[in-house]
Amino acid sequence: MRIRKLLGLSALASVVTLASLGTASSAATPDAEARRNGPKPTVVLVHGAFADSSSWHGVVSRLQKNGYPVVAPANPLRGLSSDADYLKQLLATVSGPVVLVGHSYGGSVITNAAVGNPNVTDLVYVAAFAPDAGESVLGLSSQVPGSTLPESLAPPVPLGDGSHDLYIRQDAYHGQFAADVSPAKAALSAVTQRPVRDAALAEGSGAPAWKTIPSWFVLAGADKNIPIAGQRLMAERAGSRHTVEVDTASHSVAVSHPDVVSDLIDKAATTK
Repeated sequence: MRIRKLLGLSALASVVTLASLGTASSAATPDAEARRNGPKPTVVLVHGAFADSSSWHGVVSRLQKNGYPVVAPANPLRGLSSDADYLKQLLATVSGPVVLVGHSYGGSVITNAAVGNPNVTDLVYVAAFAPDAGESVLGLSSQVPGSTLPESLAPPVPLGDGSHDLYIRQDAYHGQFAADVSPAKAALSAVTQRPVRDAALAEGSGAPAWKTIPSWFVLAGADKNIPIAGQRLMAERAGSRHTVEVDTASHSVAVSHPDVVSDLIDKAATTK
């Protein structure tokens, strides 16, 4: 496994070992030290389609060990605007600063939900969509070829209003969604996956929060849902403050590499 750390928009990446990820600079500024040693912001973790909040378990345990308050709500996966509205209401109940984290479709949700919320200090995208205004998950998925998700889907479940619930076939889940997760764990996730309504994937985004709130990105190099080229383009466009690319990671990078994800969240929370 190799992990690439990409600073800002630089196209040149240096390859580093896992042990070096997130190592604090020995010349930290007083402001950075104050932010690191002060009260911890609440980290809100938003899962995407074909997953649930349990996909954050490894990240949650590491953040809690480091003293962070954590909330990992159930993302309804019914429609982008309604899902974002639900998250906005949840964020209104959280006191103080928030680092908002989204995986996959959850990236679209945090992009919309954080707009106008002064408590959200940072956005962290984990193998996630970061749409601009008017863009949809389906549209972004087709901009860069390589996703094998469509052929991995089970027959759509009609909902009676012309829309459908979408699932990944259980026999395809491991290879498509979680290839670097153990087969046993992937099998459990396949059974308990939450479906996404197709209308949610087709709905266009509103004005993106990443234009005004600092963003940070974890990219999954072996992702079969969102090809790595598309992830890189979105990170660059958003002006990512710090990008970490895990070459061998599947779409379930938060499950297979929770240390990488939690380290970047900590970096976002402690960097002024």
